[in-house]
Amino acid sequence: MFYHILKHVILGPLLRLAFRPRIEGLEHIPDEGAAIVAGNHLSFSDHFLMPAMLKRRITFLAKAEYFTGPGIKGKLTAAFFHSIGQIPVDRSGRDAGQAAIREGLGVLRKGELLGIYPEGTRSHDGRLYKGKVGVAVMAVKAGVPVVPCAMVGTFEIQPPGKVVPRIRRVTIRFGEPLDFSRYAGMEDQKAAIRAVTDEIMYAILGLSGQEYVDAYAADVKAAQAEQSRKFPRPHS
Repeated sequence: MFYHILKHVILGPLLRLAFRPRIEGLEHIPDEGAAIVAGNHLSFSDHFLMPAMLKRRITFLAKAEYFTGPGIKGKLTAAFFHSIGQIPVDRSGRDAGQAAIREGLGVLRKGELLGIYPEGTRSHDGRLYKGKVGVAVMAVKAGVPVVPCAMVGTFEIQPPGKVVPRIRRVTIRFGEPLDFSRYAGMEDQKAAIRAVTDEIMYAILGLSGQEYVDAYAADVKAAQAEQSRKFPRPHS
């Protein structure tokens, strides 16, 4: 109940008024049945803008940190993500990927929409990074289509570190559903799953027009952080 009130009465109308999003390809979202919506991830605002524009409810696998923050802000954030049906996933440890796949398949088995950011984290510089293979495993194992999605302009309204987004128009593009039925039964074959993941990322790239980086975003972030630690900038 709260999800629908938030989406259709409170948040949805507010986001439409503030950001006047251009929505392209909405007809590619199936009216019913399970499907994965796989998109780029440029901003914290992505969590709200894209779901608010869909007619159907969509469930995202959200990082567990959103549900475990300290203080009043942490409790409010956790309550919000719980209320809109998002599923916390612990991204630490060896079994993190399997836990995410298990939770995602549970959503798909119920015939619902599952939202995924294949990069695994927000882009820190606006570029599109190599996709992790979990999205491919779920698509092949569940036998569901993947709808590529591109958020355009959300990095500019709320880059990393900016709490309050700028009020500026954004675009949300959905591409034609990708059918991976030819890979049925091959979810344990690394080459096949990598090929599926790369096809999904290529479709997102075609919609977003971003520069592509053939490396995982988390690895690039870690390398840059280590570089900054070793060679800190001098204070002016």
